[in-house]
Amino acid sequence: MSWLEIVLTVMSSLIGMELFAWVAHKYIMHGWGWAWHRDHHEPHDKVLEKNDLYAVVFGTINAAMYIYGALYWDWLWWFAVGITLYGVIYTLVHDGLVHQRYFKWVPRKGYAKRLVQAHRLHHATIGKEGGVSFGFVFARDPAKLKAELKAQKEAGIAVVRDSAGAMGEDFEVAGRNL
Repeated sequence: MSWLEIVLTVMSSLIGMELFAWVAHKYIMHGWGWAWHRDHHEPHDKVLEKNDLYAVVFGTINAAMYIYGALYWDWLWWFAVGITLYGVIYTLVHDGLVHQRYFKWVPRKGYAKRLVQAHRLHHATIGKEGGVSFGFVFARDPAKLKAELKAQKEAGIAVVRDSAGAMGEDFEVAGRNL
């Protein structure tokens, strides 16, 4: 493989992972896989969550892609590199920045603040129904997400927490899981 092919493969898999993450989060984690994901949406002080099993499953699949790619197909190995890079970004942004599992920092401006706001709005719903912002790296405008969440609440699609800052103007971090 040429360096251009490698870079394009890694970048396309890295970007494609955001689409995969959105679909998996909306239709698996908030669908038939809710039993593992539920504790991620509920307040707790445990170090690990059942939701962390998703990282184990996806990491195992990624490891298999490295092995198969190394043995039979270079493209798959480089595709796995992009997935790994996405995993690193995901864990730093989602687990680290948003849920503060690794460090404490509340962004006051810029794109990091927008990511936190969007994910806080995702966690504003009670239960698996409804919700906004199922991606992890590309965050839509929080004002638009807030309006969408309000419409879901009014339509009876979603039950929204009053204390999560979803319906008010305050988008600050309100604890590790909320």
